[in-house]
Amino acid sequence: MIKNYIDEKKFFLIIFLVSIFSLISAVYIEYVLKVYPCKLCIYQRIPFILSVFICFFGYNLNDKTIWLLALVSIFTLNAIISGYHVGIENSIFSEFSGCTNDSLNIQDKDQLLNKLKDINVSCKDVVFKIFGLSLATINLIISLTIIALGINYFNYAKNK
Repeated sequence: MIKNYIDEKKFFLIIFLVSIFSLISAVYIEYVLKVYPCKLCIYQRIPFILSVFICFFGYNLNDKTIWLLALVSIFTLNAIISGYHVGIENSIFSEFSGCTNDSLNIQDKDQLLNKLKDINVSCKDVVFKIFGLSLATINLIISLTIIALGINYFNYAKNK
């Protein structure tokens, strides 16, 4: 009989590798390709950073259930953030104040020069695509996949 599921350690290892790859890709795109992220893009990195630590504990400790639930929880939060970001990119939602570039509303030339030094990318502008998909869309797909796999794996582990 073919084994339908990988063991718990491999599951955490795969999510760990996906998280590391995602973070390295984000840093590469930002610092090597000089494609600067918006604030929501930066916020979407936090769950991947957290998942590295969660996967470490899930891989090494005996009680895997709590770490699996933690992974599903943080990627649910990430799916909400990236879904909101995709909505902003497609004009479904309006940008929150942290996303907008308000440099043009400044009257004083010294304030304007100082503001221009800060790179403030609008969340609605898609400045980088892979296979025609924005990075927020790819992040949403990754998050939803990890959520589905985590829930499916949790149900399998509970019933075995």
